[in-house]
Amino acid sequence: MKWIEDSHDGALRKRRFTVDPAGRPVPGVVWTRADHTGRRPLVLVGHGGSQHKESDAVLDVVRPLVGDLGWVVAAIDGPIHGARRADGGTDGGKVIQDFRALWNENPCIEEMVADWRAAIDVLVQLAEVNPAVIGWFGVSMGTAYGLPLCAADPRIRAALLGMWGTSHAHGRRLVAQARHVRCPVLFQRKRDDERFSPAGQEELFAALCTSRKELRVYEGGHVNPAGKQLEEGLEFLRAHLEPAK
Repeated sequence: MKWIEDSHDGALRKRRFTVDPAGRPVPGVVWTRADHTGRRPLVLVGHGGSQHKESDAVLDVVRPLVGDLGWVVAAIDGPIHGARRADGGTDGGKVIQDFRALWNENPCIEEMVADWRAAIDVLVQLAEVNPAVIGWFGVSMGTAYGLPLCAADPRIRAALLGMWGTSHAHGRRLVAQARHVRCPVLFQRKRDDERFSPAGQEELFAALCTSRKELRVYEGGHVNPAGKQLEEGLEFLRAHLEPAK
């Protein structure tokens, strides 16, 4: 594990790092408040396809959870995304094209689960993190890799998932992994999602093997969570991870 950079942006402290499970460099970043005290919940953010660990959609989660609540938020780049690419992933159209080809041929699910678990192993050692209170926030590609992670790692106590289903390649595989998810889940889908069918998303939700799950439907197409969808996702994590007063 290697810490690369430490910087501040107002009230937020950002630290970039790499971990190397099986010798595979995995770039990550963790945010805390600059005036952080005590151990706080950790939320892991799985970014969407064509994005990266510091995309605007990730920062939409960072600002309220870190800036307002004083929690800790971390993200890593997905396969062939962000700093894992020689071009830095600045051309979103090229990145999503490459990702679709990768997902269809070799989705790297086991590798991403291992990458995230290696990152968690490092993050829970930080003085700012309560290792017993970890949540997941990830829709679209963040569900494609986040659902298998939640199935494999019992340290995750609550998960915001959605905007992915069985209508794409490896749908049966994700259904099988969903049967091992035990933590509370809020699953979100969009009414006019042009990439994933309603039936396929609901099939994946139904396979989740937890009695503490809810499916909510929002207006719009396959775009980043915003407005009510984002607010309800954050409130779900807060309800399940907020430290007892």
